[in-house]
Amino acid sequence: MTYDGFPPFISAQLHYLINHFAHPVRVEQAWSGSKYSNTLDRFTLLIPYCLDTIKWDVIYNAEFPHAPPDIIFGPEDEDFHPFYNESGGEGDSRSIKNSLATWNNKDPTRLLALIWELRDQYMSYQRKRVGEVDDDRLKFEICTMLSREGIEMHMSSGVEKPEEVKFAVPLMDMNINKMVVGCPWRHPQKISLQVIYPVNRKYVSAPSAPHLKLMSTPALKSLFSVDDVKLPPWLDGMCMAEYLPHLEETLERQVSEAVSLIEVRRRFIEALAPLFGRPIETDSVFYRKSMFFVASGAFSFLVLFFLSTQFPKQQPSLMLQSSMYFNSQGMPIKSPLLTDYPWSPRWEHSQMAERTL
Repeated sequence: MTYDGFPPFISAQLHYLINHFAHPVRVEQAWSGSKYSNTLDRFTLLIPYCLDTIKWDVIYNAEFPHAPPDIIFGPEDEDFHPFYNESGGEGDSRSIKNSLATWNNKDPTRLLALIWELRDQYMSYQRKRVGEVDDDRLKFEICTMLSREGIEMHMSSGVEKPEEVKFAVPLMDMNINKMVVGCPWRHPQKISLQVIYPVNRKYVSAPSAPHLKLMSTPALKSLFSVDDVKLPPWLDGMCMAEYLPHLEETLERQVSEAVSLIEVRRRFIEALAPLFGRPIETDSVFYRKSMFFVASGAFSFLVLFFLSTQFPKQQPSLMLQSSMYFNSQGMPIKSPLLTDYPWSPRWEHSQMAERTL
């Protein structure tokens, strides 16, 4: 994003936050707090949490640059008081050690430190809320999963929607980044299971299965798509401690297979060289696409191969691009090479300027 319109000190802190935070943080909107100036000094942050996002408004005051920002949390979190002084109320934030007490507007890292500290306290706040829910099944599930690291919880309630508890459970102790040669990913690639339980405050002899959804970091789709994974069935009376090992075993096998298919795609692209010559452009990490320049007499065109993560189970798709040729009636002339092609390629006429490739 661009940081035009922000004062330099806010711009520096926001830039550092977005580029160095452990999770992909985004700015949803920004606005000015002054009626007499268009200077942007407040914005809404979208912060990943529990495989979803939470919205916090960050309120600076451009007229008082040395003052730390205020943070406005969501309407469901009115009981969230992160810097509460247990010894004597909220009191002065400077009396307790936190990111506000050491605020320095000239330090570009301070906003990141503040948001990270608040997110960490928000995680503890949500875990406490979930632990106080009067639901025997949920209490049992929490006890069985306490040994797993990185689990996030969220209690959702409202007038127009039923109470539910959401878990984000990290899966597999695998470093996927190290498995890919020439890995382009800046952040660790993760696969997690989102588990949503409805809150039942009364005893239920046969509780229904929770809602399960497999999710991953977006960049992982270049290698492996969780959409292609069929989740194991949830059996009657099952708990998460029984369900997760089988799911993780399946995922580890499929991720390892996806890594091995990189080499299969590389060999396929290399095998095209005797037919089309050397590619002029190739995805040299995942080998998902490659482009060749082909000429037949005066007719020349580009051949683009697209390989899915399921190749060779799924056949490749093709796109052919060329400058447009016309006959005397003004109709485009197609090369005879394009007829009856075995993979039914898409023919795309693009009015590209003729140039030497």
